[in-house]
Formats: sequence, C-alpha cells, structure tokens
Amino acid sequence: MKKLFIWILALFLLTGCAKTEQTEPQNTKPPYDETAEAAATSETEAPQPPSVTISMVGDVLLHETVSDSGRMEDSSYRYDHLFQNIQDEIARADISIVNQEVILGGRELGLSGYPNFNGAFEVGDSLVHAGFDVVLHATNHALDKKEAGVRSCLNFWKTSYPHMAVLGIYESAAARDTVYVREVNGIRIAILNYTYGTNGMTLPSGSPYAINLLEETTVRSDIARARETADFVIVAPHWGTEYKLTPDESQKKWTQIFYDCGVDLVIGTHPHVIEPVERITGDKGSMLVYYSLGNFINATAETGKGIANRMVGAMAQITISMDDKGEVHISDYGVLPLVTHVRTGAGGITTYKLSDYTQTLAEENEIRGSDPDFSLEYCKNLCRQVFGDLYS
Repeated sequence: MKKLFIWILALFLLTGCAKTEQTEPQNTKPPYDETAEAAATSETEAPQPPSVTISMVGDVLLHETVSDSGRMEDSSYRYDHLFQNIQDEIARADISIVNQEVILGGRELGLSGYPNFNGAFEVGDSLVHAGFDVVLHATNHALDKKEAGVRSCLNFWKTSYPHMAVLGIYESAAARDTVYVREVNGIRIAILNYTYGTNGMTLPSGSPYAINLLEETTVRSDIARARETADFVIVAPHWGTEYKLTPDESQKKWTQIFYDCGVDLVIGTHPHVIEPVERITGDKGSMLVYYSLGNFINATAETGKGIANRMVGAMAQITISMDDKGEVHISDYGVLPLVTHVRTGAGGITTYKLSDYTQTLAEENEIRGSDPDFSLEYCKNLCRQVFGDLYS
C-alpha cells in the first residue's frame, strides 16, 4: 500500500511539472537574422561613399631633456610616454602621419640635442607602437649626423619595421623617384615630403638623392606623376620661418605652386609654432593648407617671451570621400590642439590634447621657468588667435 501511495504521488508531481512548462509564455519572435537585417537596411538607406580619415602631427623635436626622458631606471630606453595621451587619436585614423624632425641615427652615433640632433632607435619603436603609418624625415636636421646618420636611420626602418612608410630620405635614386601611394577603401592617396634645406650642409656627393629638397622642377615633376597614379595628392613641406605665427612669402610662393600643380592637401612643418589653416579655391578647384602644425613634443632650453608658443601644437584631422563620379574631395577637416607637458625625469615629458589639459598640469609644467606667461588660458588664446573658428 505504501509503494502504491508513493507511485501515485510521483505521477501527480510529474504531471504538475509538465503543465507548468506548457503554460509559460511562448516566444513568437523569429530568431535574429543578421543577413536579413543588413539586406533590409540596404533597401532603405543609401550606401555611404568610400572615405578615408587622415591625421598628422608636427615636429617630434628631441631636445636633450626629451631624449633623457626615455632613459628608464634600468638603463633601457623607451619613449611610449611621449604619445600615450593621444594614442587613441593616432590609432583612429586610417592613415596617421608624423614629422620626425630629427634623424634617428641610434645611440651608436651618440644621442644629441640642439644644434646637431640625433635620436635613439627606440623613438622609432614608440612611433610604431603609437600607431603611425607614415614617418616624414625631410627636415633641416636630416644631415645633422651627415650621411652616416641618414643611412643608419634608413637601415633601422628597413630592418625593424619594413611596413612603415619612410618619406623624405632615400637610399637610392630609384627610391627617391618612386612616388609613395597608399590605397585605403579603394582610394589611392599619394604623399610627398620635402625640406627647404639642411642647415647649410651639402648633400653627400655620392648620394645627391639622400634628402628630398624643395626644388621647383623636381617638385612639379613629382606631383605630375603622383596625379597620374593617385586619386588624392598630399604634400608635406618643411618650410617657413621659425617661431612666426603666420606664413611667410616663401610659403605663399610654394602654396601657389602646389595649387597650380593640382595638389589637394598641404600639411606644413618647421616653424615650431602653429600657423593658420586656409582653403585655397579658384578655377583649378580647391586645396586645403595647414601652414604649420607646430611642435608635437619639445623641451627647449631657451628662455624668454614667446617660448610658451612652442609648447602648443596641433593634429590635423581630415576626411576625404569619393563621390559617385569617382572624384575624391575633402569632406571634413579640423585641428586638434595639443600641448607639451615638461617634467624632469624618466617618462616625465608627454603631450596632451589641450582639451584634456588642466590648470593644475599647467602650473606644474616646468616650461614656466623659461616663460612665466605659459598657462592653460595662454594656450587656449593662442589657438583662438591662430585657428579662429576651427578652434572653439
């Protein structure tokens, strides 16, 4: 009898459980189909035109304090701290460009600052870690360690990071005569890099191609070849007058030459301070000019009024798009102001977005010992003065 009772109880419980499962609400929504949703979306939304985002920062200027900041307590060298606060912006762009102001000849040639600079290979490591795709070396300091420095620098890039596009210095005439073109999202972009000179140092007699100089016949020929193979042409000239906040006559002359040749975008370096951004328009179309992005990083030992200007730089940010006729144009552009923060010691120097900089940091910046005018508001006012409506 006891066994019969247990059997009946078990049957009752099983029946009750089954009833509970059957009365739970049923899910009538069909399973998610990503392919079907994409197809439905494509029917209602027009496809976006192909586009490419481009960023560039100015002079990586390795004063002794900057070089020394890379020597860690274990005597190794690392420079990731220079870029850590803007790494997200560097990585976000499809093409990120940097002006490497001084040659990276390596410690074997002796690290040195002004006036004859030489940087550590580890700076190059950090440029790669930061996410840069193109490094520009055509500057007035390219021959500071003479031909040995150029060859050492080129060998470093070739053996350590062969994927990095290195422009402005070359190991052969054939390399110099090859126009660099990078294709992203079906858009072919040519980038050319030149310097006005090399601080009076003559080009190596056996290697006249080593440094790309602003020589009009060569520049016109290069741009013509670039236009034959690319949809969009960028020229990055090292030009202008140091510490001048406006373009000089030479920059205006070259701007006209670039425009006449059909260049689409000019991004300049060398003055070590920011200069305006201008859109040139006429019967040959439109060309955008960033006259100078200023310093990305520096720690000058000079003192006096105006030194604070050298601490403010900018990242150029440009979007280019291809229309339904296959024509490529600039669809958006702007500037991201930057500021160098100087603190003595390993890892002490870095660059911040000005939007992230604080009054507390500004008061701690050791550059105030060189120019007491430096402040957060000073940096903001300088950007308003130079960039106008591009900076708000």
